[in-house]
Formats: sequence, structure tokens, C-alpha cells
Amino acid sequence: MAHFSRLYAICIDVPRPGHDASVAFWSGAAGADLPVVGRYPEFNGARLPHHDMLLLTQRLGDGPARMHLDFHTDDLDAEVARLEALGACKVDRAENWQVMRDPAGLLFCVVLDGPGVLSEANATRWED
Repeated sequence: MAHFSRLYAICIDVPRPGHDASVAFWSGAAGADLPVVGRYPEFNGARLPHHDMLLLTQRLGDGPARMHLDFHTDDLDAEVARLEALGACKVDRAENWQVMRDPAGLLFCVVLDGPGVLSEANATRWED
């Protein structure tokens, strides 16, 4: 069965003490308000003006500031398997996303999108 995925979000991970300042900076830099995202109070973000990508900030409990990318998909297991076949490895699983590491050791996430969000008009179709 085929599935869709796309590179969709840039996520800026910031430790708690610097999070509010980071949200203010990136909001100003991108020219977009970055409100709290739904039921996830540790995330602020919005679609970038004139782009079909999200800019997110994630408040970390600890660890260094960093950035990571998010792939969105309509089939989490199929997309994770596809990326594993390319050399990525699983790190941690959350509600509707999988944290992974690329072959260079960089973190990224694979996020399950709602039904019907992804299509041939906005994502790549992968044959399983």
C-alpha cells in the first residue's frame, strides 16, 4: 500500500530558560506570530507566510539548543520503515510521532498527519 510524506516543519529546540526569548526572536525574524500549538504547551508555531512549511519552537526540559526537521506522513510505520532502509534509526516514540536519528547522528521527527491532509498535490507518494 502506498503512503505520502513531506518535509514540513523546522523545529527550534530551546531549553526552558531561553524559550520565551527564542519565540519572540523567531516570531520577529519570520514575520509570523508563533502561538502555543493546540494541546502541546511546549510547542509554539505557525505556518510561515508565503510558504507551505511550519516554524516551531519546542521548550526542552534540558539539553542544548538545537534545530531539527519534521517529516509529516499519513502512515507512520511505513515512513519510519522507509527512512530506516535509508540508514536512519529509531530513538524514541511519542503519541503520534517517532524521533529518529539520521546516519550523521542528527535528530529528526516523523509525525503522523490527519487523514486526507497529504495528497499528490502537497507530498511525495511512496510505493511500499
